[in-house]
Amino acid sequence: MTLPKRRIGKTKLEVTTLGLGGAPMGGFRATIPDVEAAAIVETAWQAGVRYYDTSPFYGYGRSELRMGAGLREKPRDEYVLSTKIGRLMHPMKPGERKAPDFRENGLPGFAPEFDYTYDGVMRSLEHSHLRLGMARIDIALIHDVDFWTIKDREVLNHRFKTVMDSGYRALDELRKAGIIGAIGVGINESDTSLRFIQAGDFDCMLLAGRYTLLEQGGLAEFLPECIKRNVSVILGGPYNSGILTGGVKPGATHDYVPAAAGLVEKAQKIEAVCKRHGVELGAAAMQFPLFHPAVAAVIPGALAVREVKENAARIGAKIPSDLWSELKREKLLDLDSPTPN
Repeated sequence: MTLPKRRIGKTKLEVTTLGLGGAPMGGFRATIPDVEAAAIVETAWQAGVRYYDTSPFYGYGRSELRMGAGLREKPRDEYVLSTKIGRLMHPMKPGERKAPDFRENGLPGFAPEFDYTYDGVMRSLEHSHLRLGMARIDIALIHDVDFWTIKDREVLNHRFKTVMDSGYRALDELRKAGIIGAIGVGINESDTSLRFIQAGDFDCMLLAGRYTLLEQGGLAEFLPECIKRNVSVILGGPYNSGILTGGVKPGATHDYVPAAAGLVEKAQKIEAVCKRHGVELGAAAMQFPLFHPAVAAVIPGALAVREVKENAARIGAKIPSDLWSELKREKLLDLDSPTPN
C-alpha cells in the first residue's frame, strides 16, 4: 500500500499522511508484550506508513526501545522518525518511587526528570540514539511545555523560558549542522503552540487533539500562523483519545478521561450524520484534519495490530462531500474548516 506524502515545512523531509504514534507502544493505557509491539510496527510498515513518532517519556524508554527494534532493519532513507526532548530517564535509586502519572506501565527501574537546558537536550538525544539503536533522528520535538501537562502557569513560563533560551539553541545548532532534519514542539494546546512558533524558527508542531472532527480550536489563530510561517502540523490524537472511534456513548474518553456530557452529545450527533452517509465515524475523524493545508500527517497510536489495520482502512475510505456539507449545516463543524466541498 502506498500512502501520499507531504513535506515538513521548508525542510527536505516528507512524511506519509498516516503515521504511527508510539505512546501506546510504551505501555500507557494497557500493557502489551514485545511481540505485539513488533507486530504493530511491521503492520504499519506493510500498510505504507513511513512516519513514526516516539518519545523517551512513553514507557520511560520502552517505546523508543520497541520502535527502534521494529525499524532498525528497514531501509533508513525510506522513513522519517521523530522523538522528543524535555525529560531524561535516570536509573532509580533503592527506595525511590516514580511520581504518579497516567502512564503507569513504564520500563521498570527508570524515572523521568525534566530538563530543557542545552546540555539536557544533548544528553536526551544521545540517550534516544542509544535506545533506538539508530544513528539518525529526523525530527526532534520539545515535549510537554504546556499547561495541560504542567498545571501551573508559573512553572510553565519558567520551562518555556528555559527551553527557548537554552534547549532551543541546541536543537537549532543540530539542525544547522544537518544532524537533525527538522525541529518542532509536541504539546496538547494550540495557544501554546502559537506562542512557540512566534518565539522561534520551527519546522513543525505536533499538536495532540486540538484540531479534530470534534473540536477545531486551532483554526482561528494557530493554523493561519502555521500557513504564514510555513510550519507543518502533525496531528496527534485524531480520535480525541477514543470518543471519535465510533459507537459513542456516555463514558467515552476525551483527553484520557470520561468526556463531558456536552461533548458526548456532540459526538453522537456527528456520528449520526456519518451513519446517514454510510461512513464510519473513525474514518471521518481520521481524514478531516488532513483537509487543512497546514496539516502534514495524522499519527494515531495503536494497542494492537487490529487497530493499525483499522487506521489504514479509515485513511483510505471513500467519504461523500455531502457529509461535510451536512456537518456544517448542522453547526457540528466550524464553517471555516477546509473540506472537499
